[in-house]
Amino acid sequence: MKRLGETAVSPDGKWLVYSVTTVDLQKNSKTAELWLQKIEGGEPLKLAVAQAGDGGVDFAADRKRILFTSSRDGSQQVWVADFDAATGATSNAKKLTSIATEADNAKWSPDGHSVVFTSSVYPDCPAISFDDASGDKCNADRDKAAAASKVKAQIWTELLYRHWNHYTGPKRSHLFVVDVDSGKVRDLNPGDTHDVPPFSLGGGGGFSISPDSKELAFTENPDPVPAISTSAQIWTLDLTNPAAKPVKISTSAGGNFNPAYSADGKYIAWRSQARAGYESDKFRLWLYDRSAKSGKDLLPKFDNWVDEFAWAPDSQTVLFVSGSLGKAPVSAVRLDGTSFPFASEPTEGEFSDLHPTTDGLLIATKMTVASPGEAATFRPGTKQGAGSLEGLSFTWIATHHVIDHPLTHLNDALLAQLDLPKMQDFWFTAKDGTKLQGFVIPPPGYDPQKKYPVKFLIHGGPQGAWGDSWSYRWNAELFAANGYVVVMINPRGSTGYGQAVVDGVNGDWGGKPYTDLMTGLDYAEQHYPFIDKTRECALGASYGGYMANWVLGHTDRFKCIVSHDGMFNAESAFGSTEEDWFNTWEFKGAPWDYYGKPDSENPFRKWSPSLYAKNFKTPTLVVHGQLDYRLDVSEGLQLFDTLQLRHVPSQMLYFPDEGHWVLKPQNSQLWYKTVNAWVDKWTKASGQ
Repeated sequence: MKRLGETAVSPDGKWLVYSVTTVDLQKNSKTAELWLQKIEGGEPLKLAVAQAGDGGVDFAADRKRILFTSSRDGSQQVWVADFDAATGATSNAKKLTSIATEADNAKWSPDGHSVVFTSSVYPDCPAISFDDASGDKCNADRDKAAAASKVKAQIWTELLYRHWNHYTGPKRSHLFVVDVDSGKVRDLNPGDTHDVPPFSLGGGGGFSISPDSKELAFTENPDPVPAISTSAQIWTLDLTNPAAKPVKISTSAGGNFNPAYSADGKYIAWRSQARAGYESDKFRLWLYDRSAKSGKDLLPKFDNWVDEFAWAPDSQTVLFVSGSLGKAPVSAVRLDGTSFPFASEPTEGEFSDLHPTTDGLLIATKMTVASPGEAATFRPGTKQGAGSLEGLSFTWIATHHVIDHPLTHLNDALLAQLDLPKMQDFWFTAKDGTKLQGFVIPPPGYDPQKKYPVKFLIHGGPQGAWGDSWSYRWNAELFAANGYVVVMINPRGSTGYGQAVVDGVNGDWGGKPYTDLMTGLDYAEQHYPFIDKTRECALGASYGGYMANWVLGHTDRFKCIVSHDGMFNAESAFGSTEEDWFNTWEFKGAPWDYYGKPDSENPFRKWSPSLYAKNFKTPTLVVHGQLDYRLDVSEGLQLFDTLQLRHVPSQMLYFPDEGHWVLKPQNSQLWYKTVNAWVDKWTKASGQ
């Protein structure tokens, strides 16, 4: 399948640029290309000035230029090109930066005179600046010496020495500004030993430039030990004064992310969390008044997360996406506090990458469980009404009937050949009375009079959720495709129900979440007669892998288990992970805080699957990657070792070149084949 990536919309709302990644299984490669098309309609064209692998397109406000990042000369740099807003033609591509440490996340200043970008540098080198070449040379020399050295050993003096799938090394991300006319570059965070912006799984620069181009807002976590802190803050910097120092404008103890100026320059909005140390606290939509130097929660009664947002051109409305009850619709809030859904009711699928235009259109990416992401335009209607939106705690005052017009058609021909069964949702009551949601996908061409084996998928996080969304790594439709019913439950800890349910997993990893999952599966077995409850397999990754391990020691109802990158030994996982704030929060402290106390009072032992190994009987496939630093490969090795010594039928799929996710095409194919073969072995009768 062709995979839609980043999107960019021209300032006049007439043109869409988007990235498309094509997978070549034989070559084991993924290639991204940039495409351009008119939003009002027309055939897509490859962006003329771009080459394979280029990305990061941004339109200049004057509609006459674009920028993009390219590694065509062996080093990723910022390039600029002319753009014809009438025809979409691009020409005259020129390299803007030549910084030794490369450039990423580039954005035009609104006045078009400069570009802000990120680059990872050695903080102890002289600052890179237009009037002193020593900084760039120092960085280049350090990189060259490190590459040439036969000694690859490292010396660490602080934590977070590795993160997700890489060792962080001595470099730190800084923000830079480059003058478009002269090409002169200046480090905006000279000497800073923290990453600016901090690492984000979603990528992006984590910064915004004011409409008058005089100020920069950005995210930085200044805490001395970032491995135990989630307290990223929002800072502003006067771009007109090279001697200016950053000024902190956020006040919450938790994380603050994605600052964005309103078009009139009066406000900055961002996503804000209240509690320190908790990466899954509620993401609020925070509004900062630049004149009054004060802020407020723009949705004080809203109980779900604001996943992303975008200012409308009128500077009075903010559109935002929030996961709710298995969907992620677009809603809106005005600065006077009036809130309303963008659609008359939660539309199917999940939305992202919002681009409101001056003529009232919204251009966004939409996906469903049966269709990968595609760009589309959405135009709200004007019918008035009143009511409440299920699952959301605010009241809306206007019904908006949305007209959906697809822009991209990357996989239409392929999807037309597939039988993708419709996902059904159901609700059940947990043992404590909480109402929770689950989903069922039957196999293609199923006969409701027959019975089918089950793949019971357990999501990660634990603060995550299943829903009407597409995935290339854990694709529910693909799991159903070879004759299975797929069942998915959103237990305690899941997002989309409100923060109290999200918090319900803290300190209770194997408690209510486990009983929620079993109760939800019981309900599905009772209400979907085509489920064969004697042939079920449980599969999970990350927290889902932990829960698969917990299931292994607490029930024999499953014919098999697949545990991918799961926590097996809670105490050893604490010492080998890198984001120490996570386990500290989820297990209410560190292991040494509980020494001398009984296991029943020690969450690291109470909820550790390793201590229930005597109960292990279910055939289990263990999957782990060497480069997984969130849950070290030793967790998978311990589990497999235990299974083998306990004489439990088991197999381990080990990836020396993958991290927390299996991303390389041939590895992904092997993963699906191995997982499906394992499930088939234990749940399908001979000849089926």
